[in-house]
Amino acid sequence: MWEWIARPIQFLERASHRYGDVFTVRFPIGTVVFIADPAVIKPIFTGDPDTFHAGEANATPLEPIMGRHSVLLLDGKEHMRQRKLMLPSFHGERMQRYGDVMREVAEAEIASWPVGEPFGLRPRTQEITLQIIMRTVFGIDDAERLARLGERLAAMLDIGGDSRALAAIALPQVRRTIGRRVYNRFLRLRAAADAEIYDEISRRRSAADVADRDDVLSILLQARDEDGRALTDEELRDELMTLLVAGHETTATSLAWAFDLLLRHRPQLARLQAEIENGNGEGEYLDAVIKETLRVRPVVPGVIRKLTAPIELAGYEIPAGMRVAPNIYLTHRRPDVYPQPEQFRPERFIDQPAETYSWIPFGGGVRRCLGAAFATYEMKIVIPAILRAVRMRAADERPERIRRRAVTFVPEHDGTVVIEEFRRRRPRPAPAEAVPV
Repeated sequence: MWEWIARPIQFLERASHRYGDVFTVRFPIGTVVFIADPAVIKPIFTGDPDTFHAGEANATPLEPIMGRHSVLLLDGKEHMRQRKLMLPSFHGERMQRYGDVMREVAEAEIASWPVGEPFGLRPRTQEITLQIIMRTVFGIDDAERLARLGERLAAMLDIGGDSRALAAIALPQVRRTIGRRVYNRFLRLRAAADAEIYDEISRRRSAADVADRDDVLSILLQARDEDGRALTDEELRDELMTLLVAGHETTATSLAWAFDLLLRHRPQLARLQAEIENGNGEGEYLDAVIKETLRVRPVVPGVIRKLTAPIELAGYEIPAGMRVAPNIYLTHRRPDVYPQPEQFRPERFIDQPAETYSWIPFGGGVRRCLGAAFATYEMKIVIPAILRAVRMRAADERPERIRRRAVTFVPEHDGTVVIEEFRRRRPRPAPAEAVPV
């Protein structure tokens, strides 16, 4: 357990080398079967959701933050109900309308970056993704409320991003011993963030223009299931928190990894820069760069399902109650699928499209990440915005190592970079006033 937390990459690679594509790990908190074979992953993603429970498997680490009504923590009919209610918020046509907000937020943040001084890129991209989430998901159009909500959410997420703090938050046995103080602080920060979220829900319910708005909160307020039921305030709170947690730090980390890789692979950077300068801001090579970044540097190491019935998998009998975990990191490193898998080669996704069960950064099946298209689109907006604005280099010639931050894999030094110059006159930072979606 200690090694899985502290040295996850070494742990995975050693276990994979010794035991192959399917191996069992007996953690103190439960036994998990790790899987890195697309042929074995397929029946998990396509199997009966009533047998493969994702919500139950995710509950321990995530429920204290996201809440028991989160779509990530539900199974069965209730999961499908919530998923159907949320899907329209990520419809492609609607998402395109978020592009202007994404671009505006990115350009305003980039304008504040220092020249000639090393700084960690991940906290800066995290500020971009947090502002984008608050404006597209919450639809806040008051600068003071935007700042207050952002401050309270960031404080709560920061404590939840520490592995030791997350253990205290998620595990009662840790909480009762060494983690009581951390847990109590988390409860105070969560209560402060919840107060802001419930206030926004109340304001929006009474807004005269709610039917005309395009933000996710307004859409969810109007959503009805097949029985005509709307989401309760508690359900809304949990889904908004889920979108924030799942779609904020993960995308920010992917952006930091993209530049950590590009700045050390000059031919690929030059090709992408040329595509962008030719006016193709969402072109084929950008798409390939994003796919390759998510392949070689997945933000989460895997997904997990808890079995409600015994199954046969890869010739093994696996009993009910066990957890099976398609491992994203190991699956993405298979040399039979990705020749020279350790190399960053976006061209591989131009030559061959991403395959459903061997490229799985967003999971798969009916549990595939709802925000996958949103996250990809956000990267297609922010990466060109950065490349158009600045010329920069990595602060260190050595590639960043992978470090665990709670449940995510982040650059060890936050993707430290140095801006050499702004490509054009540095724009003035946008005023604090937010623009409604």
